[in-house]
Amino acid sequence: MLKITARNNSLHFGDGLSLDFQRTLRIPDDGGAYPLPPGLGAFPVCKVADYKERVPPDWVEHGGVFIPMYQREALWINFRSRQWKPNAVKVAVGKVNAVSGKPWNQKLLRETEDYLVCPPQPWLDGINAGEGFIRQFVAMPLGMGYTVEAQVTGEERFGGIQMIVYEPKPGRFPDQPPPVVTGALWVAEATVGMAAPASAEMGIAAGGKMKQHIYPDPHGLDTWDQENYSRVYVHIVNSMAFREITGLEPPPTPVTAKMYTEYGLPWFDLYDESLGDINAPDALKKVKSVKEMDEQKGFAPQQDDSAVNVPEDKIIKYNIDTDEVKDGNW
Repeated sequence: MLKITARNNSLHFGDGLSLDFQRTLRIPDDGGAYPLPPGLGAFPVCKVADYKERVPPDWVEHGGVFIPMYQREALWINFRSRQWKPNAVKVAVGKVNAVSGKPWNQKLLRETEDYLVCPPQPWLDGINAGEGFIRQFVAMPLGMGYTVEAQVTGEERFGGIQMIVYEPKPGRFPDQPPPVVTGALWVAEATVGMAAPASAEMGIAAGGKMKQHIYPDPHGLDTWDQENYSRVYVHIVNSMAFREITGLEPPPTPVTAKMYTEYGLPWFDLYDESLGDINAPDALKKVKSVKEMDEQKGFAPQQDDSAVNVPEDKIIKYNIDTDEVKDGNW
């Protein structure tokens, strides 16, 4: 099995894929579709084993890591992969697959594509909404019924984020990087330095709508070695509990999308239509957003979801050269 390590606020799977969880703007849930928001720096990643006397017993049982988030704060997952030797990746929220809407299953499923391939997938900002869109990952306390887990399964038992990474079968790709050649460069989403009862443990709910494709597997299911993998449970805890557990200060509350845009800072978009998009299942299409859940429960709005006008000249656009992606050279 692949060895997994946590260091420098990143998770590393074997000697290939690594990832981090980026703090970001919570885009307005106003019915519109927004470009990709920036990264505002990685969330701290702490190992459960280092704090096993201070965390809930079920965390110790599951192991893994934990990150702090504020209620209604958003994140995106930033993948850093070997361009010459990709990995297959499953992502679940509260053990609901973020791509297929199915219950957590350790195996890659032939009948429905329920995983990502990195590359070409550079990041994931939310659950699959289909037709070139996702619904943003937004943290909400367990026990209130807001999370994707609650809406799809009818209960909130797990929370957090679950991930499993598979290596390709031997001989499918080079073991060493090819010679460096000039050509297209891949640039990930930029990092920009810049009132209900709540439980300490958090799950993932659905936020506003964002333009993002989830690409189909360009290599095929038989490419992946389902006996050579590593998996991790990412617990999410509110910022007050994070301080109590670790003695560390959580990151500051992020700026709003409105404030960010008013300062003239950039958003992002991709030219990637030729790579396709995995269809969204009905289970995920029917998930209500945090705003819709507020309305259903009769709560007053707790965030500013007024529309934000993102000027076209503030959207940085990147083009993916599909021939180079296909050949594994970026």
